[in-house]
Amino acid sequence: MFDSGFGGLTVARALIDLLPGEDLVYFGDTGRYPYGPRPLEEVREYASQIGDLLCDEFGAGLLVVACNTATAAALDVLEKECPAPVIGVIEPGVRSLIKATRSGRVGVIGTVGTIGSGAYQNAVAETGAPVHLTCASCPGLVELVERGEFRTDQAYVLAERLLAPVRAAQVDTLLLGCTHYPFLARTIGDVMGRDVVLVSSADETAFEVRAILGADRAADRSRTGAHRFISSGDVAWFQALGRRLLGPELDRVEAWQWD
Repeated sequence: MFDSGFGGLTVARALIDLLPGEDLVYFGDTGRYPYGPRPLEEVREYASQIGDLLCDEFGAGLLVVACNTATAAALDVLEKECPAPVIGVIEPGVRSLIKATRSGRVGVIGTVGTIGSGAYQNAVAETGAPVHLTCASCPGLVELVERGEFRTDQAYVLAERLLAPVRAAQVDTLLLGCTHYPFLARTIGDVMGRDVVLVSSADETAFEVRAILGADRAADRSRTGAHRFISSGDVAWFQALGRRLLGPELDRVEAWQWD
């Protein structure tokens, strides 16, 4: 699985908890983060490069694109290029969003690239559900997570400004359309109010992985999977912040340098 940085660790945590016997390789492309402001064509190129690496060099039997921007930009390309099944985080998140709403007024927040791609708008429309969708791009939130600033005054003020459109739309359910955003869930929840349900795609993505692997494999608790974490950026920073975000499984980080 891969992400531009740390956000995909929310998906990794869900997978480790649900499927403890599976081996996991996590690639955080922190040397080139954030993906959100980049042109989708550039993100597509990065995602294809990482997909090749994980499938060819590491022998991935299943590839999880644990990044909303990369899913929006490159899921179709990766599905064609990779010999293994490929799962993105957008469709699982949308399914949870539709299930959770009571009023039919729903919202999605994400990076500029994700929201601008129209991927969530299309995914919601394809469900045929009678909902009214409001989307908002939230530049700056990923950088807060990458700096470990989850409960600061700056985070609250920025979230209050960026979430204004979905608050004005009176949504009752808000999908965190970036895998970094669950780390800011308390701040986002404070801004949105306790009556708004926050939905993360991490758990739903893990359930989809389990469905693909099969019930027998998922039920096998006879072994503990091996977990490898790789970063294209500052390894010491990735290990320190990543361990804080994921937990004790992240005890060592390998360095990767692009040519």
